[in-house]
Amino acid sequence: MTQTTLPPSDHGRIAAAIRAAEAQTSGEIYCVVAHRSDGYFFAAAFAVITGILLVSLAAAFALEHWWVAVRLPHFVIVQLLAAAAACALLWWLPGLRIRLIPRGLLYRAAHANALRQFFARNVHLTTARTGVLIFVSLAERYVEVVADAGIHAKVPQDAWDGIVRDLTAEARANRLADGFVAAIATVGTLLARHFPVSSADVNELDDHLVEI
Repeated sequence: MTQTTLPPSDHGRIAAAIRAAEAQTSGEIYCVVAHRSDGYFFAAAFAVITGILLVSLAAAFALEHWWVAVRLPHFVIVQLLAAAAACALLWWLPGLRIRLIPRGLLYRAAHANALRQFFARNVHLTTARTGVLIFVSLAERYVEVVADAGIHAKVPQDAWDGIVRDLTAEARANRLADGFVAAIATVGTLLARHFPVSSADVNELDDHLVEI
């Protein structure tokens, strides 16, 4: 996922896709793309400092083996300077942090952000509980569809998994907007099947993509 910002034309395409999908259903579709889901400074700093301590331990045994004497205060000062330099580097180069974080932790952070967006954007407050959030976190290469209780109870998990798989593939190919448009169309079809549009339908959520 190399794309970090969608141009206005792609925003317009996605908004039009949401309006077209919602014209067939009383459900609501909301889209969010996050550049990243966490700063990861403390997690990356912990990983780096742990590495420095392990290297220090190996260096201490090596010095002992070679009969090289190093005063303990000097050894500790070198450790502290190395840790400070590493933390400064992580502070000034945020893109480096994510390379030090296990993928499982990245996915957990992105999943937590998806849930935050689901509630913060009021997707859970639709009248029939038929709101669906399509969420992408670029830095973590993570895609999730969060469906409210009304629609989730009627749509099998493999349908959501298929949407996630297809959107992930499009994003990896640098076709994020195309992926969103296709995902929106598929979600709209699922919603229309179980919650067709009615004459009293009201648009409860904004029809646009939010970038955070």
